[in-house]
Amino acid sequence: MKRINNSLIALFAGLLLVALTVPAIAADGEKTITGMGKCAKCDMHKTDKCQNVVEVTKKGKVIDYYVMDNDVSKDFHKNICKENKTVKVTGVVKKDDDGKMEITASKIEVVEKK
Repeated sequence: MKRINNSLIALFAGLLLVALTVPAIAADGEKTITGMGKCAKCDMHKTDKCQNVVEVTKKGKVIDYYVMDNDVSKDFHKNICKENKTVKVTGVVKKDDDGKMEITASKIEVVEKK
């Protein structure tokens, strides 16, 4: 009987841990997108200064995600300014007032071709 009680306590403790962790993960709102990394100025001619953009094709429609300036995006920009590469970006996505998609990156990496 004591074994069953200890098992039930361990089970409930595990469930409680999961219940507390899942909302914390979902609350940060981070999403990962993969697409063609481009420079909004040099390649796309859409801005006056260099900015990372990830071009994603979903259901036949092209969506441009403008990567907001922060240390992560500035450090990564040299990888795509003169040459487009497939990239994976993790960050918080939002739509600005003009309907433009933006992502504030916490991580950016080049997707290596297999």
